[in-house]
Amino acid sequence: MNQDRIASYRKTAWLRYGLAALAGAVGMGALAWFLVSDARSGPSEAEVAAILQTQLGGDTTIVTTNRNSFALAAANLNNQERRIFEVGDSFFTQNWVTAPASTEARDGLGPTFNAQSCSSCHTLDGRAQPPANNDDPERGLLFRLSIPGVDPVTGGPLPDPAYGGQLQDRAILTVPPEGRFLIDYRKIPGEYEDGTPYTLLRPEYSFTDLAFGPTHPDLLVSPRIAPAVFGGGLLEAIPESAILALADPDDADGDGISGRANLVWSVQDEDTRLGRFGWKANVPTLEQQIAGAFHGDIGITSPLFPEENCPAGQTDCQAALNGGTPELPQDRLDKITFYNQTLAVPAMRDVDDPQVRAGARLFLEAGCAACHTPSHTTGQHPVPALSGQVIFPYTDLLLHDMGEGLADGRPDFLAHGQEWRTPPLWGIGLIENVNNHTRLLHDGRARNVAEAILWHDGEGRAAREAFRKMSREEREALLRFLESL
Repeated sequence: MNQDRIASYRKTAWLRYGLAALAGAVGMGALAWFLVSDARSGPSEAEVAAILQTQLGGDTTIVTTNRNSFALAAANLNNQERRIFEVGDSFFTQNWVTAPASTEARDGLGPTFNAQSCSSCHTLDGRAQPPANNDDPERGLLFRLSIPGVDPVTGGPLPDPAYGGQLQDRAILTVPPEGRFLIDYRKIPGEYEDGTPYTLLRPEYSFTDLAFGPTHPDLLVSPRIAPAVFGGGLLEAIPESAILALADPDDADGDGISGRANLVWSVQDEDTRLGRFGWKANVPTLEQQIAGAFHGDIGITSPLFPEENCPAGQTDCQAALNGGTPELPQDRLDKITFYNQTLAVPAMRDVDDPQVRAGARLFLEAGCAACHTPSHTTGQHPVPALSGQVIFPYTDLLLHDMGEGLADGRPDFLAHGQEWRTPPLWGIGLIENVNNHTRLLHDGRARNVAEAILWHDGEGRAAREAFRKMSREEREALLRFLESL
């Protein structure tokens, strides 16, 4: 990339990434290169080499590129932990059924729901894609619902009075589904600075066949695609202080990047905690994320969410038989949580490839690392295998304003309608191998990595423009680097 074009991005990107490396790698000499970084000349060879690390998940990393790349146990688990992992895997993968049933450990589906199992959406522990058309039964895209205002206890969104906090498009035989959604796409043309054209797809959503009358007139809607679930335990193990150290809510350094922490309700603690999971960092722990998904997506109660997901007025839902109280006991929830915590991170590939190395340099030059923080060091975690690991997830776990184009207009705790959590990039190049698609962003609108970058705006605008102004060769190198992760 022409050095004149990147001068406005580089200086602050170096500073933010340098601070991130300090927060995530204290005492790690191999990553202390930022102390001698020369902001005027771009990244040094040492700086580029520092983000070309095969062991993206530290000692948990596995070397694989096949369809099971997201579904394997962390490499450093012992035999007893691997047995727990396998039990958790079975509850994550197999379908739940309507109660009462002979399979008592897995009955209690619904009464309303979006999917019959975790793997219905997170296929092979990977990423879902939007349905190909409005008759496609593909699972994995759901819709959060709320109305203006906040819950006086939790500070979270207020649910729609008739349909609750999530549209349930499926139900057991004795209960009507709440409704279904329709998607239409509008084409948005654009071009790179060299004249190469591109087209983005903007999804437009609507609801039909609503079983309980109209929604609230001020309904707020947020589409959410199911992400890949590996590496979550490592993200959970990053010290809260390290994440908060990266936040710059008032953009005090004037670089245009103002990452903010989301403080959210902890069901376990009955208090606010740092959010780090979910598209808006609206969940504090993996256990709560999993229990919430069982409750909202599959209709399964647990100690964290013991009441059936039946809004007022849905009498058939309220009258349906359940599969126990709760349907998912704590010991099974513990095993599923352990499974999610210890899914291995796949290794980075082709770190010595010249094009990958060139792409890594461009990643730093464009300022991508200002939000997609390459490295962290985990602290202590209840699972010893996750503690003290130098990892490369490429996220700061903070909220960033991504502009009107990606906005859902729906607040979620402290996140406003244009903010999204920085998604991790590890494994992004294996999505096609595992899930046979390359759809990205919170609703899957981007058909590939390039489109995902081109949707960046707000705090991501400078990085997007840096990419858009690159030559074809430079764009291909940057994408090659990202696809090696």
